[in-house]
Amino acid sequence: MTESYLPDPKTPLYNHPLPQIEQWLLNLGCHQDTQDLHLWRIERAQWKAEIWLDVEELSVVYVPLAPNERDIQRTFKYSLSRQDIEDAVFSGP
Repeated sequence: MTESYLPDPKTPLYNHPLPQIEQWLLNLGCHQDTQDLHLWRIERAQWKAEIWLDVEELSVVYVPLAPNERDIQRTFKYSLSRQDIEDAVFSGP
C-alpha cells in the first residue's frame, strides 16, 4: 500500500482502517514494536518519540535525548484529520 491509497489528508483519523493508519506511520518512518503492536517508534535528528495507538486517541511521548530533559506527552483525538495529527506530531516537541 502506498500514500496514494490513503484517504484525503483532511479525513479524520477515525475514518481510516487500522491497516491504513499503520501504512501511514510506516510511510513517515515509524517502526512498530514487535511485542506491543499498538506502540510505534520514530527517531529524528533532533528528537525521538513513542506513538501509542490507544482506544480513543493517539498518544505521543517525546523521549529526551539529553539526561537533563523531561518526557513530553501529547494526546490527539482520532477526530482530528490525519494532516493535523501529522503536522503536530512530526514537527517534534
